[in-house]
Amino acid sequence: MEGSTIIFYLLAALTLISAILAVSTRQIFRAAIFLLFSLIGIAGLYFWMQYQFIAAVQIVVYVGGITVLIIFSIFLTQQAGEKMPKQKIGRQIFSVLAVFCGFALVMLQVSQYNFSSIAAIPVAPSVENIGSGMVGINEGGFALPFEVVSMLLLAALIGCIVIAMRSPEEPVNKQKEEILIEAEIDVIV
Repeated sequence: MEGSTIIFYLLAALTLISAILAVSTRQIFRAAIFLLFSLIGIAGLYFWMQYQFIAAVQIVVYVGGITVLIIFSIFLTQQAGEKMPKQKIGRQIFSVLAVFCGFALVMLQVSQYNFSSIAAIPVAPSVENIGSGMVGINEGGFALPFEVVSMLLLAALIGCIVIAMRSPEEPVNKQKEEILIEAEIDVIV
């Protein structure tokens, strides 16, 4: 077995194991960390395929941006150490069936698609070509999906801020009651 094949299998194992752990752990902070490692494994696969620009974008946008945003929102909501509730068996079975149906649908679409060879000369994966494709509005341009993703990230950031601004009512009231009771005891004594 060649060295590059071993590297591929190691990166694939890192990505898959981290992804499985991210969706199966009950601690939300650990799930975010496992997601981080899964995204790093995908970036490693891009580096392995010698697409350095796409790998750098993967690290900057997903690892550095989205995962940090998720971790930031976890810390803002003060739920970093809490365990998520254990799901009922019916929900687990439904989840497995939904994953299986989604996988079957994707495999059906891939098997029925008529892949044809492209007669055009492939575009070199340079920074200039990728950048012009990202902001292009004609055929082959990705300006609309780029803007949709930016709006999605903005909505996620606003949602994090709204969740963080909510203050739980019960602990604050309990703390006030305890302070008042201690003050009354001090006055009596």
